[in-house]
Amino acid sequence: MTTEILFRDDAYLTRATAKVVAVHDRGIELDRTVFYPIGGGQAGDTGTLVRATGERIAIADTRKGDAIDSVLHVPAAGAARPAPGETVTLEIDWPRRYALMRLHTALHVMSCVVVAPVTGGNIAPDKARLDFDIDMSLLDAARIERETNALIARNVETETVWITDAELDARPELVKTMSVTPPRGTGRVRLVKIPGIDLQPCGGTHVRNIGEIGAIRVLKIRSEGRRNRRVEIGLA
Repeated sequence: MTTEILFRDDAYLTRATAKVVAVHDRGIELDRTVFYPIGGGQAGDTGTLVRATGERIAIADTRKGDAIDSVLHVPAAGAARPAPGETVTLEIDWPRRYALMRLHTALHVMSCVVVAPVTGGNIAPDKARLDFDIDMSLLDAARIERETNALIARNVETETVWITDAELDARPELVKTMSVTPPRGTGRVRLVKIPGIDLQPCGGTHVRNIGEIGAIRVLKIRSEGRRNRRVEIGLA
């Protein structure tokens, strides 16, 4: 079934009410959610479902279901399960999510400093990384850190832009990431725009203003194979 994706319009929503639609071995399906499912390199949200009785069900992970825009809330081991038809209150682990949002947006900015095809990426709450198809001699940690932080310091507002699948097909240069397919299936594709800095397809969650990132530091740069040069960053 399709889940109403609330975080897509407002990534700052931390709570919502929802109805339980299904409960099975893979997780709990709700009619709407603020929980982001793992995808595009970004970790899935954790948090809590609160029943009408006040009982709290810990959610250890969030994943995509089989259908487009289907979301599975994975309860922690030993946690209770709600019944279909129940109304629950959703509470995400906001400090964790906000760290993910800051780091995810930071990767967008860094991808405009290291100009090369992106072969992979990952965003965790404590660090994030991009893999580039680039010669190792062209990666200087001090320069990447300095120039990325200079862009962040512009305090530019981020924007969401939607284009059709056909429009994206006509503009292949928008797709920087070779290993992740832009989110398709509904006839339109979501782009994240940082005016004057970046524009690319992305279904993840981001901060409203890149100044919220604060600053980043380059943790390490290393080779991960013939075509992968990994740049790992953390929040300063």
